[in-house]
Amino acid sequence: MQRSTFNKIRNLIYDISGISLSEDKYALVNARVAKRMRVLEIADHKNYLEYVISDDSGIELQHLMDVISTNVTSFYREADHFDYLRSALKQWTESGLRRLRIWSAASSTGEEPYTIAIEVRELIGQRPMDVKILATDISSAVIKKAIKGEYEEEKVAPISRGVRAKYFTMVKTHNGALYRAKDELKRMLSFRMFNLTHQPFPLRGPLDVIFCRNVMIYFDRDLRARLVKEFHRLLKPKGYLFVGHAESIAGMSEGFKVVKPSIYIKEK
Repeated sequence: MQRSTFNKIRNLIYDISGISLSEDKYALVNARVAKRMRVLEIADHKNYLEYVISDDSGIELQHLMDVISTNVTSFYREADHFDYLRSALKQWTESGLRRLRIWSAASSTGEEPYTIAIEVRELIGQRPMDVKILATDISSAVIKKAIKGEYEEEKVAPISRGVRAKYFTMVKTHNGALYRAKDELKRMLSFRMFNLTHQPFPLRGPLDVIFCRNVMIYFDRDLRARLVKEFHRLLKPKGYLFVGHAESIAGMSEGFKVVKPSIYIKEK
């Protein structure tokens, strides 16, 4: 791939998604774009870029976003966040909370929002409670997988056997076992394609909790600041924002107080 084509592709990705691809991502972009080129039987990178731009349907642009997006996730990733969430939810429910709204803003293939749903269900049991968990991602491919809610055995390994048996049905296939999320989890979840660069967000608050983990590291400072401002607008007073352990909103956290590294509370 010529450097000029690489630069045009990364500028396109930035304009669409806010993902900032540095020079050292050349090999990664080259390899991932090649996947789409093989599918389309296009041999030249410049011709592929022209194909993306000329596709008025936007379908190939979405395919490009799907292959470029990094979708590394797991159940109970950064487990201390879920320990803290459990404690906060317990406190809220004991204080009479009966309506809960949570947003998983970069939900990938669904492990994060399903983990949240498990924690909520474990806490409230069968008590009546109005719970909605919104799970969003820019990639249509990962949203489709998340909606299915089917995971290989190694994927569900972080979930204890007892909890796994409660909330997943094991399905035997010729490739081994799949674990399918049960309806009592799925009923709490809504999955939607969502672009975090399009602000203000078309969401109705107030939200109790926002998870936006391990995605802002791909954004420039200006976009991160605008995201944090939107999260503040949508959260209720004393609502929580969780970011990735490798992320910080230092210098853009007006209206938030640090609870502990990577966990913030809206002050008012």
